[in-house]
Amino acid sequence: MNPSPSPCPGEAGDLLESMRRRRQTGPRHLVEPGPDEAQRRQLFEAAATAPDHGQILPWRFVLIGAQARARLGEAFEQALLERDAAAGEDERWRARDKASRAPFLALAVVREGGDGQEHIRPHERMVSLGCALQNLLLTAHAQGFGAGLVSGLAMDSRALRALFGLDEHERAVCFVAVGTAPREREPRDKPPPERFVGELAPR
Repeated sequence: MNPSPSPCPGEAGDLLESMRRRRQTGPRHLVEPGPDEAQRRQLFEAAATAPDHGQILPWRFVLIGAQARARLGEAFEQALLERDAAAGEDERWRARDKASRAPFLALAVVREGGDGQEHIRPHERMVSLGCALQNLLLTAHAQGFGAGLVSGLAMDSRALRALFGLDEHERAVCFVAVGTAPREREPRDKPPPERFVGELAPR
């Protein structure tokens, strides 16, 4: 007897429908309540199911709790000043304010090398992180939350790298935001498979 039977068509259909209904929801549209401790653990357990060539775990997440948001805001402000030393107070305030959005916020970091596993190339590592992120987002949606990814020019800044203690082989990829969406947004139309699936011709 197969201990892990394949999903029946009904289960597969439910999963696909859930994927179709998931929408990107930016941090400024997410409010309390956010996921509790058990739900947060579920999110990261879902991330851990991502494909991982060589089982090297080439990525990690850093949670930014409420007490650390001010430090993140300062890093966002410093990142702005790295790009534009003449930025005005209003621009600097907007940069700091980005750190206060969404009840759940985590930074996704990928390790591109430096671990003795260079045969597993950077793009494979990024694919693994992408799968982890999608699993996390889908789980957040299944929990009833809105969720989304956000990046920007600050990701490569000296200030952000210093705040999160990134080494030369690590890259900050994006932030993951999760919370309650005040209103459900209609899903966008998805491209049909015919637009992106081809078939290798026989000889």
